[in-house]
Amino acid sequence: MEKNIEFKKPVYSFLPSEQKEVNALYELALDLRWSWDHSADEVWRQLDPVLWDITHSPWAVLQTVSRDRFKELSNDPLFREKIEFLVKSRNESNQSPAWFQKHHPNSPLTGVAYFCMEFMLTEALPIYSGGLGNVAGDQMKTASDLGVPVVGIGLLYQQGYFRQKIDIDGEQQALYPYNDPGQLPISPLRQSNGEWLRLKMNLPGYPQWLRVWQAQVGRIKLYLLDSNDPANFPVHRGTTSELYGGGTELRFKQEMILGIGGWRLLEELGIEPQVCHLNEGHAALAILERARSFMEKTGQP
Repeated sequence: MEKNIEFKKPVYSFLPSEQKEVNALYELALDLRWSWDHSADEVWRQLDPVLWDITHSPWAVLQTVSRDRFKELSNDPLFREKIEFLVKSRNESNQSPAWFQKHHPNSPLTGVAYFCMEFMLTEALPIYSGGLGNVAGDQMKTASDLGVPVVGIGLLYQQGYFRQKIDIDGEQQALYPYNDPGQLPISPLRQSNGEWLRLKMNLPGYPQWLRVWQAQVGRIKLYLLDSNDPANFPVHRGTTSELYGGGTELRFKQEMILGIGGWRLLEELGIEPQVCHLNEGHAALAILERARSFMEKTGQP
């Protein structure tokens, strides 16, 4: 006899109008401020203590919590007050002058573009390997706290860096678990008409379409280029599949996407950074694309 199973939809599948606190939780879960500011930890733990202890990912918790559990908590005045307090604190923090605005109110610096192959912001966004990503992630968080006008440019890896496993013979096995974008604390970058922002660039021998994702890092944004676009041939959708994997040819294509594609993305968004920071040589092609664009705009041969 078949078991009578009750299926419960996760809270994120319901319209915000059905639960007014949902929008507030979306806002909190998609802001990676929680990776260094832990004032909201208890909210996520209340929603799903087991999953929270395993993942420490608010976005994963929000997508899996049942509607019944959310309704139960939303009827608790203390829970609602906590959410309202967190949203208010976040908004006040983002809107109030930070160190940069207080100490350099008349600074001519209006924008820094920060290019890097990896960003270690949180385990919930596994697009990093080690030291380089650690530096990039910490500098993004610090730029947010200090109010420095930085925008990050990176890649969204479908598998990221390999996970190490040691087999019974003591040999290392490299595992590449899939990064489901729907489970990551990022969102598609939408144009004013609501369409997903996509770029097209030419790689050696074929055109490459790129989808653009965004991660909110406190006050600032990190934009991630993704080759896993249905407009690409299947073999080309994996160009941004692995971090530091696939050999020199794939690595060079990734560096083309990061440098050339990243600079074109800034132009598409109307961002004109005065400083172009390259975290190591992976993004060196951004300089060539910046020079090419300048020559084209100024009519130089």
